[in-house]
Amino acid sequence: MSCTRHLQPAQSGFAVRSEGAHPAKDLSGAVGEAERGMAEPISRKLIPYAALIALAGGVAIASLVSLVAAPGIPGLFGAALGLLMIAIAAADARSYRIPDRLTLAAFLLGLADAAATGFDNCPDAITIALIRGFVLAFAFFALRDIYRRLRHRQGLGLGDVKLAGVAGVWLDWALIPAAIEIAALLAIVAYCGSQLVLRRPLEAAAKLPFGLFFAPAIWFCWFIGALWLRD
Repeated sequence: MSCTRHLQPAQSGFAVRSEGAHPAKDLSGAVGEAERGMAEPISRKLIPYAALIALAGGVAIASLVSLVAAPGIPGLFGAALGLLMIAIAAADARSYRIPDRLTLAAFLLGLADAAATGFDNCPDAITIALIRGFVLAFAFFALRDIYRRLRHRQGLGLGDVKLAGVAGVWLDWALIPAAIEIAALLAIVAYCGSQLVLRRPLEAAAKLPFGLFFAPAIWFCWFIGALWLRD
């Protein structure tokens, strides 16, 4: 009697769960679904991390070349900028957040670079760099606010706004639009490529870590400026 009482609930529970089915098939199907569920997040992360590794390697190598593009202290500042941009890109790719300490370090380093390159008229050089940083950060903040009012959701994070201030401090007026366009193009290509690999449709409301692409674009445009636009 006791044995029957113990077996009946187990049999009824199994029947409700898979009536008329084979336990082996159900088990293999469950394992297959679990494996697909585990593989999907991993595959989602592989593409942005692969892109990040490629960007990090390129910037790290080019940071050494920056000593040739801008010999002396400006070259050292440019190499340090490259390392900070790698750290910012990695943080944004991992958590969709840009640490303020990294942004502040890049901002102050940009002011130091402005003072070093405009040593003959240091106050004016720093003032111009600050104006560029403020104008670009304000433009990004205004764009963020307009997008939120129109779409009722956030399009840019405050970390991206602060990173825009870094771009303004480091880059000349002519290079600022180029950095934004390069970052936007890289983000679009990376997103479309990842969706294609994952065989997923494109989504208008997809969330992307813009800093992952904007940070390397800032360093790249500084590098171009160091090669061709500086005396």
